[in-house]
Amino acid sequence: MPRIKEYNESDVLEKAMNLFWRNGFETTSMHMLEKEMGINKFSIYSSFGSKQGLLLASIKCYQEQLNSLLIEIEKGKNGKQAIKNYFYKFLSFSQRGNNKNGCLITNTKNELGDKAAPEIKNALVNFTLGVKDIFANALSKDSSRTVETINQQSDYLLIAMFGLSSASRVFDRDQLENYIEQIFNSI
Repeated sequence: MPRIKEYNESDVLEKAMNLFWRNGFETTSMHMLEKEMGINKFSIYSSFGSKQGLLLASIKCYQEQLNSLLIEIEKGKNGKQAIKNYFYKFLSFSQRGNNKNGCLITNTKNELGDKAAPEIKNALVNFTLGVKDIFANALSKDSSRTVETINQQSDYLLIAMFGLSSASRVFDRDQLENYIEQIFNSI
């Protein structure tokens, strides 16, 4: 007879996501996960398969949280302004409370790089390409932009987003807002 879970999987997943977000994958030990999630190693493996499986689930959880902000870009009538609003909202999202966590996607990519497992690489690349597509679709609302310009500017904004993600862990709010303003003055 299978054991009944005595925990809410989405609650413990969010706790794991926040731990990976703060500390990174390799620094986060199974002991830290057990303590943060409030469940034992057996339950973690039973629900997520492995630490890597838990990271993948955490990335998905993170993406779902960011999707509410990304959807606002798609709804915006002025694509450039909608993306700029997203940058500001992302900044608040990445600095919840007194934490300066940056972006889980950026942090994970920076930490693991090419040594990431293929499943993790795919999750990171797919999310990143999805964000670039959202940026491109928003920029295409301005009919004066050519396809080439849209592609170049969506690449630029995606890379600027990675820069903002990393910088948000170090710099103060005024400096980051100046950075955002300069990004959008250049497109």
